[in-house]
Amino acid sequence: MKLPLSTILIDDEQLALNRLKRLLGDYTDTFSILTEGRNGAEGLSLIETHRPDLIFLDIEMPLLNGFEMLAKVSVMPMVVFATAYDQYAIRAFEENSVDYLLKPIESERLQKTVEKVRSRAELIGTGKAPNPYSENLMRLLEKMQPRPEMYSLSVKSGDRILLIPLTEVSHFEAEDKYVFLHTLDAQQYLVNHTLTTLEEKLPEHFVRISRSCIANTHHINEIQRYFNGKYILVMRDRKASSLQSGTTYGEAIRLLLNL
Repeated sequence: MKLPLSTILIDDEQLALNRLKRLLGDYTDTFSILTEGRNGAEGLSLIETHRPDLIFLDIEMPLLNGFEMLAKVSVMPMVVFATAYDQYAIRAFEENSVDYLLKPIESERLQKTVEKVRSRAELIGTGKAPNPYSENLMRLLEKMQPRPEMYSLSVKSGDRILLIPLTEVSHFEAEDKYVFLHTLDAQQYLVNHTLTTLEEKLPEHFVRISRSCIANTHHINEIQRYFNGKYILVMRDRKASSLQSGTTYGEAIRLLLNL
């Protein structure tokens, strides 16, 4: 991939576009700015018309947001997100090796992005590496798509099928090959899902705290520090269930619960 890279800027904020153009003006050997898009629909049209090497992309935009727009692109360019998005989204970018710039963009941080883009473009140009953004962006898009709203879970009780509202669920716990749902009134039901499947389907306030447990953070009564970075979560159910976190889940719990 030859330098300078043909580049499109896509952002609905004119001030943000102006600042980005000014900062990129110091790197004309790396970026050749073709045009600008001021919403997702316009950005999609420009990408399909010009087939740029690279785009700088905002996420929250009218008509189509950044993720919705990328899902419709036929040939994926390299992408750098320029965003004011929250910490959850930033972690998703980092996990998928997708570059991003937090607004307001600082020149020092942009320098690191330029170095990364140049390095990757050189590898792609020599055929030593495919465009990494296609696969990584697909993973990111899947992760950032809003989950369908889930309000209850069906369980068997004898010959009956009960619908348990998620508001009444304290936690899920795996025992051997089985997963059990525990309610606030101390009932226990076998569920026909793995913890991994539940982790993907449940709302975000259900947090995986160990390999064998998912807790409803809305019903945590007390958090106690344990050894080796572990925690004990005391729930608000009738039994005051005491749930121990796994060693590798401590950081996730601290982030999600703002500890």
